Amino acid sequence: MQSGKLSIDPAFVVAPVNRRVFGSFVEHMGRCVYGGLYEPGHPTADEDGLRGDVLELVREMGVTAVRYPGGNFVSGYRWEDGVGPVEDRPTRLDPAWKTIETNAFGLNEFMRWARKADIEPVMAVNLGTRGIAEAVELLEYANHPKGTALSDLRVEHGAPEPHAIRTWCLGNEMDGPWQLGHKTAEEYGRLAAETARAMRQVEPDLELVACGSSGRGMATFGAWEDTVLEHTYELVDHVSAHAYYELDGDDRASFLASSVDMDKFIREVVATADAVGARLKSSKKIMISFDEWNVWYNKALTESGLPTDWTEAPRLSEDAYTVLDAVVVGSLLITLLQHSDRVAIACQAQLVNTIAPIRSEPDGPAWRQSIFHPFALTARHARGQVLDLRVDAPTLTTAKHGEVAVLDAVATHDAETGQLAVFVVNRDPAEAVAFATDLRGFGAATLTEAVLLADDDLFAANTMDEPDRVAPRPHTSAAVDGTTLRAELPPASWSMFRLQLS
Repeated sequence: MQSGKLSIDPAFVVAPVNRRVFGSFVEHMGRCVYGGLYEPGHPTADEDGLRGDVLELVREMGVTAVRYPGGNFVSGYRWEDGVGPVEDRPTRLDPAWKTIETNAFGLNEFMRWARKADIEPVMAVNLGTRGIAEAVELLEYANHPKGTALSDLRVEHGAPEPHAIRTWCLGNEMDGPWQLGHKTAEEYGRLAAETARAMRQVEPDLELVACGSSGRGMATFGAWEDTVLEHTYELVDHVSAHAYYELDGDDRASFLASSVDMDKFIREVVATADAVGARLKSSKKIMISFDEWNVWYNKALTESGLPTDWTEAPRLSEDAYTVLDAVVVGSLLITLLQHSDRVAIACQAQLVNTIAPIRSEPDGPAWRQSIFHPFALTARHARGQVLDLRVDAPTLTTAKHGEVAVLDAVATHDAETGQLAVFVVNRDPAEAVAFATDLRGFGAATLTEAVLLADDDLFAANTMDEPDRVAPRPHTSAAVDGTTLRAELPPASWSMFRLQLS
């Protein structure tokens, strides 16, 4: 059997755990909103039409922040359509996903849901078909207490208290030719800068996110960030990054090493941002909002591509996630935590039904997909400081990423509670790894929980009929031997170990 070890010491720290790394994404796409969050008449629906079973799973998952309302959808969205009496709201075409938008769910409904879910809203503004004036008007409607036309309109609409939204995304994927209102980096950089200035004149202490590249493989990647940040560096706090991964054929080794690509993406964006900062002689550091990431297979949306008819809330990209997908999601979370010094926000896309960890059926149940579990456990137990650990493990040859270590890992240490959490992925699709971690730097340690996500059938998935087919189980091989944590990591597996330190 292969063997690998981690070197961990409480003195070597990356940064505090950013709780907003455990964010998610709600877009008016497919059944994420309608039939997902919102389904009046469902047996669990509350007085606002919000599904109680989905809310319960969102809370269990530990989601801390949610980006809304898009996504590609936002680049053609008129926010005014989604406020006021529902019976007076217009029905519109949504060109992004070729669907009909009823606008029965809008800003105020989302904010009521956000309060019930106990999450922080991250609001996106339309810089595709709209611009500065509409962004400032939305800000006034959402955040100003009262006494102006738009803030008083919000009060009239049943939201007497301001929504106090602090974090705003300046558009979505404006580098993408598929985006309504697609712009060059120069065009978008100037628009984002002027929008940021205008919004800060209303509320100076907002957190603003400029659009970075919508993928590391974009032809404009790097040059886009350089130009956009040249215009916006002192006006924004974050630059966005988006990445989706999938199994290509049967290349399991490359898929399991997807986090290598995410790691390079983060490092390259940081390097570009810091180069702009140096050129501008700025002491400020731009952080990354990795506000779209996940495993995504059905990018064609349906078996035949985009919907051929304009329909309401069709089933789009409702991927059924497997054990293999869950291991990759666990590994991507490890990478986001490893970069806690620069990744301030991350949003798994999306939350319900559409490329989502939670699935639901109309008038029926909601259930956890396989990828729900590594997210929920990491969000629950990654606390305190992210430690700067070292991995000593054999390597594996992959077609896409070259030589990669078979182990991917991160550890967090909460000095107040004495909790140490270690998250490890075995990327090898065929061989187990004998794993060891020296705990001498922490003193005496007791193993309080060891959890494993693995299966002989890597393509097993949860369904409505078998909602718990894939679930974490006790890691029976795990034990603390003196000052060493040991365990056997099966092929293609995700593991979590929690220890109590004295």
